[in-house]
Amino acid sequence: MQPYRICELTELVEPDLRRVMVGYTSMQKYQVSRQESETETIIRLELVDLPAPHVRHFGEDLTADDLAHYREMLPAGYCLGAFTGEELVGFAIADARTWNRTLWIWELHVASAWQGRGIGRRLVDVLAEKAGAAGLRALLVETQNTNVPAIRFYRRTGFEIEGIDLSYYTNYDVNDFEVAIFMKRKLPQPPVQPVV
Repeated sequence: MQPYRICELTELVEPDLRRVMVGYTSMQKYQVSRQESETETIIRLELVDLPAPHVRHFGEDLTADDLAHYREMLPAGYCLGAFTGEELVGFAIADARTWNRTLWIWELHVASAWQGRGIGRRLVDVLAEKAGAAGLRALLVETQNTNVPAIRFYRRTGFEIEGIDLSYYTNYDVNDFEVAIFMKRKLPQPPVQPVV
């Protein structure tokens, strides 16, 4: 196995990002349903099999506006690359939200040939170390109910599902297949001292 190194990104090279942003294929999704009455609201996720694979290619979705936004984040030091030699094989783009002390992970990708080697986990762990050192309390990521591989990966790296937005992408997300799932990894915090 070739060694890799993790370091802060100082530039974003569009072709490299697109090459690494391979997307996913899933044979399952979390079916989202909502029941609502005056006394309670229940939003339920149920893992179901799909009749055909759901395939998504993220590199196609990367826009000039996204790149400009991500480049603005570079100086804060929360954008990381995984390199073997000079080749980018994985990356994470994140920025701190000081108002609620969270680190929002905008992008986390590992090139297909490099998946399963611990690179994604290491990127998350380095982000957690940096966030903890900066006094942040949690990492936050958004994924889709169709991206079962990502949900499983995030759970293995300490994240839990903490939110669902039924109209994050469009007003018809529940009917149009993809629903936004928000997951958080809480970081160790010093105990809260009681006010005397």
